[in-house]
Amino acid sequence: MQTGYYASAAGMVAQFNRLDTISNNLANVNTAGFKEDNLVVGDFMRLYKEARDELPIENQTKEGAQFLNRAMTKSPQIVDSYTDFSVGSMQKTDNTLDFALSKDDMFFAVKTPQGVRLTRDGSFSMNDEGKLVTKQGYEVLPADYYQGGNSISLGTQNSTVNVDKDGQISTNSSNALTFTPSSKLMIVQPDNKSLLKKEGDNLFAYGDSAEFVGLENSGAVTQGFIEKSNVNAVKMMTQMIETNRLVGMYQKAMSAQMDDMNTEAITKIARKS
Repeated sequence: MQTGYYASAAGMVAQFNRLDTISNNLANVNTAGFKEDNLVVGDFMRLYKEARDELPIENQTKEGAQFLNRAMTKSPQIVDSYTDFSVGSMQKTDNTLDFALSKDDMFFAVKTPQGVRLTRDGSFSMNDEGKLVTKQGYEVLPADYYQGGNSISLGTQNSTVNVDKDGQISTNSSNALTFTPSSKLMIVQPDNKSLLKKEGDNLFAYGDSAEFVGLENSGAVTQGFIEKSNVNAVKMMTQMIETNRLVGMYQKAMSAQMDDMNTEAITKIARKS
């Protein structure tokens, strides 16, 4: 068994997975509200340093040394993934139906065919029925959705919409002198962001939660702005170059294992025979 060959192959697979993640981040560098994904590449030495006192075999023994030697032949692999939820830069649009959240642990709630989902993309619009919807046509939910199954209706296209920092919506028709409070945006603050899973269309599912509780005073809503992607394009390009180089190094190691070492072994065996 040529352990070096299999270790190199596994390392290359890990880098291919990393390339997929980097490519997806770069593809969404201009997607409003997109959050950068990252992978954690694990190896035995890192894990050993974290749990050296909890080895399954007693350390400083012959058996322990054999265990270490066997384990150190294991190749790097993807052990975890995570999403960076830091707030992206704010871009002013002056569109009254564009909203951004200034805190990284808050989300808008929207209604999809698969159920209620969360999003950071606040570039909303009004559909033909006068309801507030996302770019994909999903209804943006009000704070009292679970009490009455309501939707956010903005009235006519001529209505002026004003939203405060807590998501309270007030409208003013063309002939009215004052704003009238109407619906309120449901701003959700999940207890554990690690349970959020991306589902496409810039949406997140949150565990098995059946109902969300909207914040009464979020203080995070900014009207006339959208939150840009938090992906750093320069950093991603640097990581892509680094990953491509690692793939090339693993490929050379595999070639050396299969070609050079095998050729040398066959040559020596032929001479002796």
